[in-house]
Amino acid sequence: MLEKMREIIAEQLNCEEGNITPETSFKDDLGADSLDLFELVMALEDEYSVEIPAEELQELTTVGAVMEYLKNKGVEA
Repeated sequence: MLEKMREIIAEQLNCEEGNITPETSFKDDLGADSLDLFELVMALEDEYSVEIPAEELQELTTVGAVMEYLKNKGVEA
């Protein structure tokens, strides 16, 4: 799952895939603002066929948190 997440994040946030780890913070490490995060969430929802409610977004601050969230929603790696 991390490889696919790296591709999506790198494309959405215009950053290097190699810099993305589960510990990477979207705001602190990648400089994402709320619009970037909104577009990223839309891409993730499309890719993994899940819906991520807006109220849950504030807890998804790192790549690892998003992967854990998706796994808990039944998304397979």
